[in-house]
This record gives sequence, structure tokens and C-alpha cells, in this order.
Amino acid sequence: MNKLAATHWPAVLTVYLIAFLQGLTLVSFPASSAVLKQMHGFSDAQYGAIFLPQVALAVVGAVAGGTLARRLGLQPLLWLTAAGNGLSQLALVASLWVNPALVFPIILIGTGLLGFSFGVGGAPLNSYPPQFFPQRAPTAIVALHTLMGLGLMTGPLLVDGFSRAGWWSGFPWSLLGLGAGLALTAALVRLPTDAAVKTEQRITTKPPLASATFWIFASIAVLYAFAEGTFSNWAVIYLREAKGLSAGVAALALSVFWAAMVAGRLLVSVLVVRIAPLTIWLALPVLMIAAFWLLPGASTPVLGLGLFALAGLACSAFFPLTITLASERFPNEVAWVSSMLIAALMVGVGLGSFVIGPLREWLSLEQLYRLSAVYPAAVIGLGWWSLHRS
Repeated sequence: MNKLAATHWPAVLTVYLIAFLQGLTLVSFPASSAVLKQMHGFSDAQYGAIFLPQVALAVVGAVAGGTLARRLGLQPLLWLTAAGNGLSQLALVASLWVNPALVFPIILIGTGLLGFSFGVGGAPLNSYPPQFFPQRAPTAIVALHTLMGLGLMTGPLLVDGFSRAGWWSGFPWSLLGLGAGLALTAALVRLPTDAAVKTEQRITTKPPLASATFWIFASIAVLYAFAEGTFSNWAVIYLREAKGLSAGVAALALSVFWAAMVAGRLLVSVLVVRIAPLTIWLALPVLMIAAFWLLPGASTPVLGLGLFALAGLACSAFFPLTITLASERFPNEVAWVSSMLIAALMVGVGLGSFVIGPLREWLSLEQLYRLSAVYPAAVIGLGWWSLHRS
């Protein structure tokens, strides 16, 4: 651990725990889907609609976070992220108490809070790790996203455990308490200031909005979101309806996708010490293309699980490395650039979630998976263009 990280170890722990909390809360509503549909009688349309405020306010939060980071600094945004994540769980558990007519609105408030917190958190969560570990910035950012992925993996298991114990509400209550504690800690802990961590600026840049390089990275984030969403959002339906595999295998394939994503991030956090981040960044979309072309052949449980594991590995560290490389291009605007890339990611998630549905009227899922290889192919083209420009 370097001198700065050793001095600020409570802050390091706080930042990384907030990332883990964010992963837990992001999966809290999907992991509680059975409870929401059975206890509150949500229709499929209502359940799908609860995520619209999350996507919309994530974009709003990211745009606002980039501006607020310049005016207020990063620390207020950090404790606001933890507080917002905790309050989203208060809304989730409060759905048990309110009048039935208010259940749906209170859930919408909860997902909206979650989305806003995710957007606002982009600036501090992606800016502090390189400050703590300036010589290992790519590893530091990938490690943070790995913890977020661990939260996404752990959340459904915790929900299942609490539900089996007959106390589902214990899950949101626990996250509310963790969010409150981390918000208080983030407000009081000593975090590095810009002056304390300012390093030699090796790259001279113009304002991001005036730079074609920034827009290339934003486009890459949107395209990546299309690819990840196509893998994850349609995994269960694809294996059950198109391939006729059991519901258990289909659900396990989605879990394997997320597990492989976490494992891939852990692996890349080690590899970037020896291999240039740019090399790994350009290699991962090649694996995405392979996964898209091979998935139509997933006719057995083993192939289905293996190919979704390949897809998770391919997606694993791509977005964290995108933030790292974009931040290197704009070293004076790290918080703003990371926030805008979070917004671009959420725009891609929102658009990608709705594009596949209408296309299914004309194309099979096998055809859609093959056609989706155009997303990572375009990413490679834009990546090489960005490299050529720099």
C-alpha cells in the first residue's frame, strides 16, 4: 500500500464498501421480484415499469453529479450516494406498511432513489480509487467494480436466505442500516483533496465536450450497454423458449454470467499490472463477438452455461477500463467524464432493454444474438479510431 492509501485507509475502506453496497441495492428490487408480485399483486407490466425511474434518474444523477463534483467536491457526493442507496431500501420495506393504493408509487420512488444514487455515485466512486493508488489506477478502478459485482452476486443469495427464514424485510432493513452507517462515515472520514493528490499532468486536453475523443468514449459506453443488456436481459427467455432448457438451467446461466463477470474483473485487476490496459480493453470485445456467434448453438445445459460464462468474462472489465482510459485522456476532468460515461451506460441500458422486444416480431433470438455482434465490432472500430487520434 502506498503512502497516500496508508494515510487514508479508513477512506479507502469506506469508498470500496459503498461500491459493494451499491451492488447489493442495485439487485435488491429484481431479487425481490417474487415478493413484489406475490405480496403486492404486481402485473408483469407493472413490474417492468418499476425500473423506468431507475434508468431515467440514473442519467439525471450522472449529469448532475458531474456538475456538482466541480462545484461542491467529491465528498458530499460520496455520502449522498450511500444515503440514497439506503433510502431506496426504506422505500422497498415501506411498501409493506402503506395503503395498497400507494404501494406502486412508493416502489417507483425507491427505484428512482436507487437510480439517482447510482448516477451521482459515478463521480466519487470512479475518482477516489486512482487518487488512493495513483501507480495502480486501472487495478484500483477494476477492483472497485469487482466489489460492486460481488454485491450483485451476493444480493439474491441474501434475499433468498432472509425469505427462507420468513423475514424477507430483514434484507432491506440491513441495507438501510449499512447505508446510514456508510453515509455518516463518508461525511466524517478524511478524504484526499484535489491539492493533496494532484499529480503531474502528462496529457494536455481541451474541454471534454469539445473533444471528439470524449464522444467516441461515450458512444463506446452506449454500445457496450447494448451488448451487456442483450446477454443478461434475455438469457433466461432465450434458453427456456428458444432452446427448450429447464427453468433451473436458464436461471443458473444468468447467475453464471454475473459470476464470470466478477471473476473476469478479479483476473483483469491482476493482469493490468503486466499487460497494458488498452490491450485488454481491445481484446474483450473480440470475446463478446465470439460469444454472440456461439450462443445460437447452446442446445445443451453445459453449452448454455459455458457460453454465458464466456459472455460474462467478455463483458467483465470492459466498462471499468473504459472509464480508466477516458480519464487518462482528460486528467483534469476525471469526475465529470466518469459521470458522463455512467449516463451513457444507462442510456444504453434503457434503449437496449426495449429494442430487442419489438425486433422479436421479425427475427428469432438466435438471429438477434448473431446480429448483436455488431455492437462489439463497432466498439473495436471506435476504439482503434480513438487510439489513432491520440
